[in-house]
Amino acid sequence: MTRRETAPLAQNSLSLEEGRMLVQLARLAITKYLESKQVVKPPQDAPRGLLRKSGVFVTLNSTKPVNELRGCIGFPYPEEALVQATIKAAIYAATEDPRFPPVALEELKRSVVVELTALTEPQVLKVQDRQSLPELIQVGRHGLIIASGGNSGLLLPQVATEWKWDSTEFLVNCCLKAGLPPDAWLLEGVDVKVFEGEIFEEVEPAGEVRRKDVGRK
Repeated sequence: MTRRETAPLAQNSLSLEEGRMLVQLARLAITKYLESKQVVKPPQDAPRGLLRKSGVFVTLNSTKPVNELRGCIGFPYPEEALVQATIKAAIYAATEDPRFPPVALEELKRSVVVELTALTEPQVLKVQDRQSLPELIQVGRHGLIIASGGNSGLLLPQVATEWKWDSTEFLVNCCLKAGLPPDAWLLEGVDVKVFEGEIFEEVEPAGEVRRKDVGRK
């Protein structure tokens, strides 16, 4: 598969209003669950674009005392309607991320911003020369999944730009995320998949929602 053959994301396939609805739904889902263990139902009047099956990740970022990751969980493959997957991912990000303690309700209100990434379906990159893989990965456009045996690691598109990685560093760090050697992406039998994402984020806790540009290269 060449770069030209990598299936492109339909630009702005979600409107800003739809992105806003998803982010607000994620916050509502977390709030209701923290308040009463209640799992909210998808809105009955959701636009058709939010009823399609899609992978999605919900990322929670703490704004105090410094900006840092507070939780991130999602589903890479389009197995459920986007609204339903958003509810599940939001609750899991707040309560089930093993790297962090569960988010407290007051913390959510005071210092946590919600970010949502809707994914295209991951596709395996197939090349004759594994060393050419970095040439097919566009930082700022692609997210990565690297898998071998029972090991799998995923990094969202925004991670590479936030850490200022080039495509090779992106591959290396995704291998490490999967618990694999840093050069495992060079080995036959190790799957390297790419996907794209539309990202929406709160400017402040429960505040305005904007489309996030991760700086495609």
